[in-house]
Amino acid sequence: MLDRHLRPFIDPPLNRLGAGMAQLGLSANQVTLIGLAFALAAAAAIIAQLFWLAIALILASRLADGLDGAVARATQVSDFGGYLDIVCDYVFYAAIPLAFIALDPGAHGVAGAFLLLSFYVNAGSFLGFAVLAEKKQMRSDAHGVKSLYFTGGLLEGTETIGFFILLCLFPGWFVPLALGFGMLCLITAFARVVLAAKVFRD
Repeated sequence: MLDRHLRPFIDPPLNRLGAGMAQLGLSANQVTLIGLAFALAAAAAIIAQLFWLAIALILASRLADGLDGAVARATQVSDFGGYLDIVCDYVFYAAIPLAFIALDPGAHGVAGAFLLLSFYVNAGSFLGFAVLAEKKQMRSDAHGVKSLYFTGGLLEGTETIGFFILLCLFPGWFVPLALGFGMLCLITAFARVVLAAKVFRD
C-alpha cells in the first residue's frame, strides 16, 4: 500500500548510489546476494536474541534489495537478475518468521506457521497474477521498473519490513502480531484473486 507512494522519494538516491556501485565494478546479482546474506544474518541474530543487530541487518538487506535494481539499470537489466531478486526476496520473507519460530518453538510455532502460510498464499496470488499479466503483455511502473508485473495490495514490502522491525522491538508480542499480520496477508491475497477474476475473465 505504501510502496508506490515512497518510490518518488527513494528511487532517485538509490539510482545515484547504484550508479556509483556499478562504477566500482559490482554487478546487480552480487548486490542481490549480499542482501540475501544480510537477511540470513538477521535471522541468525534473532535466534541469538540480538534484536537491535537484527534490525540493522534487516534494513541493510532491504537497502541491498533496492540497490540491485539500481545497479542493473546503470549497467544491464537481465531476466535472470529479476528472477534471482524475487527468489532472494522470498527467502528473506520466510527466514525472519522461521527465526522467531526457532527462537521459541513452543510459544511461536502455531502463529509462525500461520504467518508462513499467509505469506505462501499471498506469494502464490502475486506470482500467479504476474504470469497472466505477462501473457497478456500488461505493463505497470507504479512500483518502479520491475522484471515482472507488480500488483499492489493492502500489505507490500514497506509494510512487511515495518512488521519485521516491530517483531524485533517487541518479540514478546510475536503471537498476536503474527496472527494479525497473517490475517491481513490473507485479505491482501483474496483481494488480488478478486482483481484477477475481473482482469482475466475470458
